[in-house]
Amino acid sequence: MRASGATACLLALPAATAPDAEALPLDKAIAAIPQAAESRTGYSRATFTHWNVGAKPDDGCDTRNEVLVAEAVSAPTVEAGCRLQGGTWWSYYDARELGTAAGLDVEHMIPLAEAWESGASQWTAARREAYANDLGDARALVAVSAASHRSKGEQDPAQWLPPNVQATCPYVIEWTAVKLRWKLTADTEERESLTRLAEGCSGATVTYTPAP
Repeated sequence: MRASGATACLLALPAATAPDAEALPLDKAIAAIPQAAESRTGYSRATFTHWNVGAKPDDGCDTRNEVLVAEAVSAPTVEAGCRLQGGTWWSYYDARELGTAAGLDVEHMIPLAEAWESGASQWTAARREAYANDLGDARALVAVSAASHRSKGEQDPAQWLPPNVQATCPYVIEWTAVKLRWKLTADTEERESLTRLAEGCSGATVTYTPAP
């Protein structure tokens, strides 16, 4: 579950730190993202299989609903067919509390198109599926308001930032962590924007575990 209000600025770490986790100051973490030009040639959302059966194949919930259950501030009732009733969620992008799962989207911190042009175009179909359903790091998939998700679209931090200004540093940290986790690249504009934004996140650290 992501924090709300002022505590959102403390977001920097995944829920659990694996033994092989790596930690870097935010500026050094950004510098560690390989720089490369991006191309969306050949991209289609269909090249990333999602949502699959998730981490618990027998619970009847796909990855999307498993994220919604995990990130709920107050737990919904899970009915037959993984229909979620009740519950509340905090959308940290726009500092909104939502009382229905229907008002949320589960988005990829690094959008699928951005991942494609940052290296995923060279992956196998199985690795793209693993990326699109990554439950191994709580920052990879984010339950946020549908409005904020659709505002972001496929844009990187050079083009879009959360409207909630308190979310800026957590967002930059999470973006950087997921890029490093999956060994994705950044183009020049993206790197420059991340570096500039990091100047306002004094003392921030990025901890990440490389994806299997």
